Amino acid sequence: MFDILITALWLMLPAYLPNPCAATFGRGTAIDFGRNFIDGRRIFGDGKTYTGFLAGTTAGIMIGLIQTMVAPYLPFFPVFSAKAVLCLSIGSLLGDIGMSFVKRRIGLARGAPFPIADQLDFVAGAWILTYLVEREWFVSNFTAQIVIIVLIITPIMHRITNIIGYKLGKKEVPW
Repeated sequence: MFDILITALWLMLPAYLPNPCAATFGRGTAIDFGRNFIDGRRIFGDGKTYTGFLAGTTAGIMIGLIQTMVAPYLPFFPVFSAKAVLCLSIGSLLGDIGMSFVKRRIGLARGAPFPIADQLDFVAGAWILTYLVEREWFVSNFTAQIVIIVLIITPIMHRITNIIGYKLGKKEVPW
């Protein structure tokens, strides 16, 4: 069971790293340029910036490249394809941005809690994009056991990292 947990963490690193890096380094111009949607609410909100998206994507790609370089020396870990690294990194941020869009549509303010969706939106984005672009790699690595482990550990890890981000002053709320 421990080996499945470690493999799950290994596979998810390029998806796990982008969001905290986007929050840490994301300042500046909002992706929606401060514009409202047809319902009069912000499209995504001030928390989704170009700088954050670039920083998060870069962090995910960098960890994926490091994993790719060390994987031959760690034969028990799956090897990433370049497409998989790119899709996991970008997809995680797209999932987060997509949920921001949904939260604005249902009237939730920036930082308002949206249990389960807040913890798994980036996982869904990462998995969907990777499945669409690199299906064979995704299916061979994200087994049912890995998927279940990720769905269990991600909300726990998400809560812990948000508390740390809050205490460091990088997040306005600890959820």
